[in-house]
Amino acid sequence: MNLDLTGKTALVCGSTQGIGRATAVELALLGANVVLMARNEEALKRALADLTTKSDQTHRYIVADFSQPNAVKKGITDYLYRFPDLEILINNTGGPAGGPIVEAKPEEFIQAFHNHLVNNQTLVQAAFPAMKRAGYGRIVNIISTSVKQPIVGLGVSNTIRGAVAQWAKTLSLEIASFGITINNVLPGYTETARLESMLSMRAKSSGKTENEIAAQMKSEIPTGRFVTPEEVASAVAFLCTPAAASINGINVPVDGGRTGSL
Repeated sequence: MNLDLTGKTALVCGSTQGIGRATAVELALLGANVVLMARNEEALKRALADLTTKSDQTHRYIVADFSQPNAVKKGITDYLYRFPDLEILINNTGGPAGGPIVEAKPEEFIQAFHNHLVNNQTLVQAAFPAMKRAGYGRIVNIISTSVKQPIVGLGVSNTIRGAVAQWAKTLSLEIASFGITINNVLPGYTETARLESMLSMRAKSSGKTENEIAAQMKSEIPTGRFVTPEEVASAVAFLCTPAAASINGINVPVDGGRTGSL
């Protein structure tokens, strides 16, 4: 099985913590040159130091705030002007704040749409010429199992994640002939800052402790535990390899079997 990414360059968004950071580490281990993208430069520098260079890779970073689509566009445009090769794109950014959908303000949907779908579109359009030229492209969107089964209390997120999944499926039909695939990885309850926020929110609304809420959530997972960022990163990295060349336009849950659909 060919899992070698030596000579390939991967842009990983939201890569200073959680799943994004774990994905960057995994891609570097497979030999890729990794470009980190996030808003905090000091955190980017720390994350960069974690990446292996055993295959003589060169790793870089781009400072951009995903709440500002124009900054994302400028960041990727400036980068590709200096370094025109890019074969792998990992779209990943933090989800919208939780809460009942009936209470969500219209502006929350608009901001989430820009943070996720608009930024994804901008990055794909920028990367597509390089991928087409190389005859090799891998785009992986880190979304959520809410694509298959809405999560209570995450109304805005459920809505926008679904839109991203439809966008990706449509795109998969247009770019595969150039050797480029696009897939979605759907993390379940994963040990990240997002999960900590969810535990806190549910504890406050229910009157239970966070430990009680965590135990209840784990009871819904056949494996009986939360997913680790590294486990999600392994799935993402595999979809980026030559071995995954014919996997295109699909949703891959990494959730311990929790999602109640095929």
